[in-house]
This record gives sequence, structure tokens and C-alpha cells, in this order.
Amino acid sequence: MKKANNPLLNLKSDFPSSIVVFLVALPLCLGVALASNAPLFSGIIAGIVGGIVIGSLSGSQLSVSGPAAGLTAIVAVAIGKMPAFEAFLLSVFICGIFQVILGFLKAGIIGDYIPNSVIKGMLAAIGLILILKQIPHLVGFNSSFEGDESFKEAGNQNTFSSLGNALRHITPVAVLIGGLSLGLHIIWDKFTAKRKGFIKLVPAPLLIVLLGVGINEYFKSQGSAYSINPEHMVNIPVANSAGEFFSFFTFPDWSQVLNKEVWITAVTLALVASLETLLSIEAIDDLDPYQRVTNKERELKAQGMGNMLSGLIGGLPVTSVIVRSSANVNSGAQSRMSTIMHGMLLLLCVAFIPVILNLIPKAALAAILIYTGYKLAKPSLFKMYYKKGWDQFLPFVITIVAILFTDLLKGVMVGMVVGIFFVLRSNFRTAVFIVNDLNTYLFRLRKDVSFLNKPIIKNKLEQVPENSYVLIDASRADFIDKDVIDVIEDFMIHAPLKNIRVELKKSSSKVQGFSDMLDVKAKDNHHLIRQPETTLAEVED
Repeated sequence: MKKANNPLLNLKSDFPSSIVVFLVALPLCLGVALASNAPLFSGIIAGIVGGIVIGSLSGSQLSVSGPAAGLTAIVAVAIGKMPAFEAFLLSVFICGIFQVILGFLKAGIIGDYIPNSVIKGMLAAIGLILILKQIPHLVGFNSSFEGDESFKEAGNQNTFSSLGNALRHITPVAVLIGGLSLGLHIIWDKFTAKRKGFIKLVPAPLLIVLLGVGINEYFKSQGSAYSINPEHMVNIPVANSAGEFFSFFTFPDWSQVLNKEVWITAVTLALVASLETLLSIEAIDDLDPYQRVTNKERELKAQGMGNMLSGLIGGLPVTSVIVRSSANVNSGAQSRMSTIMHGMLLLLCVAFIPVILNLIPKAALAAILIYTGYKLAKPSLFKMYYKKGWDQFLPFVITIVAILFTDLLKGVMVGMVVGIFFVLRSNFRTAVFIVNDLNTYLFRLRKDVSFLNKPIIKNKLEQVPENSYVLIDASRADFIDKDVIDVIEDFMIHAPLKNIRVELKKSSSKVQGFSDMLDVKAKDNHHLIRQPETTLAEVED
């Protein structure tokens, strides 16, 4: 494996990766802007800022930021309520300020509480969504905007109904380009896998784009009616002069600073964008072959600075985005230079060669995204989690299903609830160990004994028959809830009524306060506690 801190080796990996991310990001930036009812160039601005600015400030080596599909509904509604797009830009700027504050408040710790099964389920779900959503674009049917992640689509359509519609609106040349592009991607990756030298520097997506442009231009030159319609091509605004290009950048309307809608939108964007970023960072850290850990507080501050600048120059709000980031990882990026260079490529290409970029068929880009989706949702991942057991497999699968039929944030919330249930269930089952041999009982309290364990301890103690011996071992507990202590005390008080002999084993010094409480209760009831006539050595072993 290459050393992650070797600048020369990093450049050999990062530059080809930046080209891949650029080609993935280009249609997504335009698609998110279109779905948000915002100027198309605002999506490009957000992609540039996400790449250059956030890439430079972020502590993440592989995360890529840009306009996110998960914010489109919020952005579209907000723009509709604002007197002008410039007022919305003020919300984006204020959103950035709030994110910087969240960074200083160390809100990034939220990301550490997401179960791994949910993170993997989220990645697999994004992979499946990419495949399902890009198939219509692959055959020349624009059922939704590029990068859409929601189940529901415009016109009362959804992810699955759009697939059916796509089969009835096939563009032959798009199918040809999409099929050949997908095949080329698979073959090229296998061909270069074990090779060294210059061939490794040529990314498959670049060849795919050249192939797609070549095929479509050939059919156009032949005057074929089968050539792809302009609506199925990349559509970047073209400036005829430097002045016109700079006119694409707009500035916030500071006079709207007292508009309550501006502040409501800013707070909403800050919370949702921060949550999406933390989810993405957790996922990308998990995909990182070096398993590097991103400083979450630094990431929130970087996102905040990025959104402040994006709002200042006319861009959409940005977050760390899983699709672009996973494409970055899968293409072999080693450091954040890949992210920064992809932002530079966006800026240079839309400034100097937008006409050439507009020759790219969406079918070719769809093939790149479908292959990225497959990398995220490989069948081996499902097999691996199935072998881990139901407590891992169910949260994984339920997260996938929930995201597929809702959206990213809602699906993750459902997955987290299921994941937390299994975590609590596991802790609940292992915190109390109960075993008996004839009339000899061992109650061993381990790890954290919470109030959730109270019912089972209480019920099992009450089920101890007359003339028994009970050893309550709290020596391995890190924490014992006061409710549990009360249950033990009550049992110790009435145990002699059933001629039950009780021994209490001290808790460890780690929870001296709880140990003392139990000792006090034992001393107060010493006349009720008799020395055992039977040992539990065999049971304890």
C-alpha cells in the first residue's frame, strides 16, 4: 500500500482522482441547482467553493463538499418565500456563521454516536439509489434531476415508476453510449488493476466522456435523428466575455437582514447541512483505506467558512457529499489535494471551455455514477453483515430500505432507532448474569446496570424459592443505578422471611460511591445476612 504522507505518490493518485470527482460533480452541481429553482451557475459556485475552500480548511483527507441533494427541498421552498435570490444568499451566509459556532461548541461529537451498521447501510443505500436513479439517464430519459436521492419525484412519480417510464422512452444512442461506457469502466478497471506506470494515471471516467462525446458527435455529423437531444446533454451557462462570466456571481441583499424568513432558513440550513456533513464524514472515514479520523469540530468550522463564502458570491449551501466523496475514495485518492484540484478544474473548465463541456451526454456520466453506486452496494457487503448476526444485519437492511423509500436523513434516523434498540438490547442482556444450581443462585452485575435492568432483577429475585442461598456480585459493575440498589435493599430486607441467605460481594473501586451505598445497606441489615453454607465456585467459574 502506498504511503499516505508521500507527496509525490499522493499527486500520482490525487490528480487522476480529481478528474473523476470533477466529472461526477459537474452534473450533480447543475442538477441540484435545477431542482432548487436556483440559477444553474449557483450550483457550480457551490462546487468550486466546496472543493477549493472547504478542501483547504477541512481536516478530512478524502471528503468532497458541494451542493447537496438533501437540501434541495429546503432551498426550493426558501427561495420561493424570499423576495429575491439575493435574500436567500444572505441565509446561506448566516448559516455558515451558525456552523462555525457549532464547531466551537464541539457539536461534531454527534457523529460518533452513529452505529457502524447504520453507516454501512447508508452507504449501500446511496449506492442503490445511484443505480436506480441513473438508469433513466443511461437510456436517455430525464425522470429527475441529477443527484436526486428522494423516493418521491415530480409529477407524482417515484424511483420505481420512473424506471418503468424510462423503458418506454428509450433513446437508442443514449443506450449505446451508456452501455459501452459502463462496459469500458469495468474492463478498464480490471485492465489497470495490476499494472504500473502511466496507464494508471488515465482514469476510466475520462475515457468514458471522450467515448460518449465521440459517438454522439458522429451521429450528429451523419444527420441522424437518433442523436441525443440537447436536454440530455450537460448544460453549463456560457459567457461570451469576462464581464459576462463575472456577472454570474451575485451578492447577498444585506437589506433583508431583519427578514425573519432569512433567519429561519439560515438556522434550518445550518442544522440539516451540519447533520448531513457529520453523516458523510463518518461514512468516508469508514471507507478510508488508512482509517484516518476526521476532527469533526474542524470540519464544521470549515463547512461554515465555505457556506459564508458561497453565500457571499452567489452559491448554494454546501455540505460534505457522500457520492462525490465515495467516488474520490474509489478512484484511489490519498489526500485532500484531490478535492482541491477538482474544485480548480470546475473553476477553470466552466470559465474557459464550457462549450466543450456541453458536448458531454448525460448517459456517459450516468454510467460513471452507476459504477460508483455498485462500488458502494456490492453483494459482498450484504453477505458480510448477514454473517455478523441479526443485531448487525437488521439495522443495516432497515437503514437501506428506509433511505430508499424516504430520503437520506429520514432513513438514517430510522436506522439509528433500530441500531440503538439493538445496542440497548445487547447491554440489557449482558449487564445482568443470573444462574442457579439447585437452591444456590448467583446474580452478577456487570458493566452498566441501568434502570432498564430493574424489572428483570426484581422479578428474578422474587422468584428465588425458600431456603435458598443468593450471592449478589457487584464487583464487576462500572455503574449501578439507584433504582437497582433499592431493589436489592428491599430484597435483603424481606429475604429472611423466606429463609433466604444473602451474601453481597463488594463493588469495585471504580464505582466507590455505589459500592459504599451497597455496603451501608448490607451493614444496616447485617442481622438479615448469614454466612453461606454453600459456595458458588463452580457456578462462578
